[in-house]
Amino acid sequence: MILEALNYAGTYWKTEPAFRPHIRYSVNLWARANRCATAWGEHEENSKRFILSTASRLKQRRTAVILGSGLLRDVPWRQLSAAFDTLVLVDLVHLSSVRAKLYRRKYRNVVLNSRDLSGYDMLKAGIDIEPLSFLRQVPYLDLVVSANLLSQIGTGARHRIEQDGTNGMPEDTLHRLIQAHVDGLSGLPCKVCLLTDTGFDIIDRTGKVHQHEDLLHGVQIPNIVQQWDWPVAPFGEESKDYQIIHRVVASNLR
Repeated sequence: MILEALNYAGTYWKTEPAFRPHIRYSVNLWARANRCATAWGEHEENSKRFILSTASRLKQRRTAVILGSGLLRDVPWRQLSAAFDTLVLVDLVHLSSVRAKLYRRKYRNVVLNSRDLSGYDMLKAGIDIEPLSFLRQVPYLDLVVSANLLSQIGTGARHRIEQDGTNGMPEDTLHRLIQAHVDGLSGLPCKVCLLTDTGFDIIDRTGKVHQHEDLLHGVQIPNIVQQWDWPVAPFGEESKDYQIIHRVVASNLR
């Protein structure tokens, strides 16, 4: 708990006030990732290999943008920083533990960008959902990676609706926000790869599935190249009697 408190405190003053409510989630994810490092290892390596494989096929490597950079555990940021002139990491919150990794070794070509990528406020305001429109202003953009972010758009929107009420939000809010992200990526004039968990199963020790949930709310991912299982909550993390397995897909959208 002491390390979590220090990480929270170190992040608080570096985070825009509007995004500070999200720090707790990021710290909790950081703590879980440390506890589940062995169980998560294969997923993280698969993610990094796919990103590097995509980057290796580029003729130019000027600017790369990682959407949902998170804890950097599933992003090969060191290799990307070495390969590209500029690496932009985009997320709601950049924990102090993440900043320490970057600044300790002086990765001067790495830029941190704090941004809400969900499009929720756009939909609420009744305007076109274009949460990725800012990418049109990024010069010399050669690679965009959506890194295990997509399902969190739906989960985050569901939590906001539960807390604030529908307030006129359409019934298909989750589907529309997720689809807008996929469409935004597909419309970019550069190489794009998408990594996302699509759903999860709650499984007991006999292998029986007790619950399945579609995390993408009906949105289909095109051009899937690879897929694998990610034990987000292995036995003993949330219960000694069951585990939670997420299904992950890797897609080259462009």
